[in-house]
Amino acid sequence: DNNTYNYITCISWASMSTSTSTPSTEPEKEPTQATYFGGCHCKRIRFKFLAPSKFEIIECNCSMCTMKGFLHLIVPHEKFELLQGKEFITTYTFNTKVAQHYFCSVCGICSYYIPRSNPDAFDVNVRCLDDFDLDKHKVQPFDGKNWEKHAHTLSHLSHD
Repeated sequence: DNNTYNYITCISWASMSTSTSTPSTEPEKEPTQATYFGGCHCKRIRFKFLAPSKFEIIECNCSMCTMKGFLHLIVPHEKFELLQGKEFITTYTFNTKVAQHYFCSVCGICSYYIPRSNPDAFDVNVRCLDDFDLDKHKVQPFDGKNWEKHAHTLSHLSHD
């Protein structure tokens, strides 16, 4: 039948497409984008997102981020996907109530949230990423204690 023909044709083309050229001596280029996976401590909340292979991490000194040990990476909504655990998310808001701080209702970890500076994005705690090597990325300090004065410097981060 037609399906068998297509299957056999694909196998034939695949076996014929082996390259006989010499391997390139150019070093392989590192991909510019990567998919990252992460979540909370008990693994009930899991997510993935697409981001540059190399990116700058923001360390904020405001009371909330300092107490949580949060290291920031802003990810546009369209590049972020919650894989599981919506039913375990508890939200905390304060002050202007624009920021939506998401916590796991089981383990208490805040692995991501909607930031006040970029409500059109998620702010991921890079410490909650799977097999993430913090030493491969630059950490940039942010003066969150004086948030109103410096927030404008973050607004570009949710745009490509």
